[in-house]
Amino acid sequence: MNGGLPPERRNATQRLELWIGIECTFNRVRENYLNQLEVCGHHERLDDLNLLSTLGAKCIRYPVLWEQVAPESLEQFDWSWTDARLQRLRELEMQPIATLLHHGSGPRYTSLLDPEFPEKLAAYAGEVARRYPWLRTYTPVNEPLTTARFSGLYGIWYPHHATDEAFVRMLLNECRGTVLAMRAIREVQPGRS
Repeated sequence: MNGGLPPERRNATQRLELWIGIECTFNRVRENYLNQLEVCGHHERLDDLNLLSTLGAKCIRYPVLWEQVAPESLEQFDWSWTDARLQRLRELEMQPIATLLHHGSGPRYTSLLDPEFPEKLAAYAGEVARRYPWLRTYTPVNEPLTTARFSGLYGIWYPHHATDEAFVRMLLNECRGTVLAMRAIREVQPGRS
């Protein structure tokens, strides 16, 4: 029954594990970005991780957000915020599930309608895997259907389209981006999920 699970998770049916997450939406409306990490104050509070660790969680969905780390280009990275937090999670023995895109359309040099979006996301994912070779688990695109609906069907989030065609194209770009991102990660870290 557990044959498809990695060895460290095979006994999960025999014990309950608490997994938690930080709400890390980083979306764009017109030319303004909403960074939920800043809105809730977590962006400035490294000590939040100490408090979260007291819950006894084994895993935490945690942002390694493309828009935050590489806002200007795929050649310029600011890892400082992410480095500090991922190191603290290691010290606390909480396994991060690295979220690369969370209700976002990517940095200003791309969008969910960009035909090169999947390859750009994959390039970023490869950089993350090289930077943090100890990461084991990833979420390249969080809730692709929700993001495609709000960005391509309802027109609320960037790039503000409201057609079936835009919705489907965005969803396909997110799905292809996820596949290519995982391939890029596995090239650097074989066997990752």
